Amino acid sequence: MKTQAAAQPTTSAPAGLMAQATLNRPRRTVQGLLQAGDITQEAADAAERWCRNYVFGYFDYLEHTTPAPQGQSVRHDAVSWQMVRAKAMARITAVRDALGLCAHQRLRMMLVDDLSFRAMGEALFPNISSSSAQRKIAAQCALVLEQLAALEATFRRAEQAKKAGRRKNTRTEKEVLQG
Repeated sequence: MKTQAAAQPTTSAPAGLMAQATLNRPRRTVQGLLQAGDITQEAADAAERWCRNYVFGYFDYLEHTTPAPQGQSVRHDAVSWQMVRAKAMARITAVRDALGLCAHQRLRMMLVDDLSFRAMGEALFPNISSSSAQRKIAAQCALVLEQLAALEATFRRAEQAKKAGRRKNTRTEKEVLQG
């Protein structure tokens, strides 16, 4: 089921963020790592999902990658919209807690701020040459994106196990009630 969301920028969003969120598809840095073979397509997809969650959670802006088929869209009221937004924030927080603040910073710089590897390298490694800093940050970003993809797979498996456990408990309760 798809949700239909109107782009409603909040006052806390940077002025260029809404335009940036729609114009930077695909991200230069992620696309560069993918074309170089440094990351897998799963890592690039995980980066896109993380970015959508971040923008939605922090800036209350949701962008769908495909239009909702006719008749399959749901409009949220204010409460359900904020509940969905809270789930996006929970996913961002879970990733930050699992991978650490440094990984979160690199993801934010790469995906939200859309900085180049050179700009990230200069900001994070000001005391070394820009070409060395660029190579270091590119390697770090590739590692973080692969870790993000693996972490998402772990979260999916945990959710599936949780659902399977609920189904098993429901069946057991029905058998007890019938028996």
